[in-house]
Amino acid sequence: MTGTPTDDERLFAERGFGQRIGFGSRPALVVIDYIRAFTDRTMPLGSNLDAQLAVTVTVLEAARNAQIPIYYTIVAYDEEGMGDAGVWLQKQRGIVTLRAGTPAVELDPRLGRRPDEAVIVKKYASSFFGTDLVSRLNSHQVDTLLITGATTSGCVRATAVDAVQYGYRPMVLEDAVGDRSASAHRQALFDLDQKYADVIASDTAITYLAGLTPPTNRQTPPSPRKAVLK
Repeated sequence: MTGTPTDDERLFAERGFGQRIGFGSRPALVVIDYIRAFTDRTMPLGSNLDAQLAVTVTVLEAARNAQIPIYYTIVAYDEEGMGDAGVWLQKQRGIVTLRAGTPAVELDPRLGRRPDEAVIVKKYASSFFGTDLVSRLNSHQVDTLLITGATTSGCVRATAVDAVQYGYRPMVLEDAVGDRSASAHRQALFDLDQKYADVIASDTAITYLAGLTPPTNRQTPPSPRKAVLK
């Protein structure tokens, strides 16, 4: 956080919050819910995320250059009556726009997703809840999660909290995440940085990625065993 410390910042610092987790050696990038329903400001769940999307595109290029795993998440419901949204459907009307197979749940084309980059479908806030993300990360021996996406106070926050609970190092890229509410965005970033994640600038993440040696970022397949003749 920049500028003059607030009372909250001073209190948290005095009590030992906000320590740095730091990067590990095997990162992955998670791009959370940059789908049309969220990036089109005219839709019920949408807001202006143009700047955050542009930053994410830059981070994606750095991630591809470093050859680290990249995962996109989308939210989509395919049951009749949206039964797979559960009680959450009663809380916000905009969920009805997240019907599987509609343009609303497609990734924003500005991301330029490539065919070999995985898309994970989720039903709730966290990218971990009800998905196979942990298995995917573990198969690549990932220890650090770079997090971009929307919304800061919702799915980004839930994913970061779950990430640290699963033993990963969550790095929330503050200029690559966004929210419908500026105040909710700021508060979520503050709280995450104090308790659950390192909130960092995208430039910091890009510099980190540029310093990695690509072969160490992906799982090396075992060498085939040679037959032993007797």
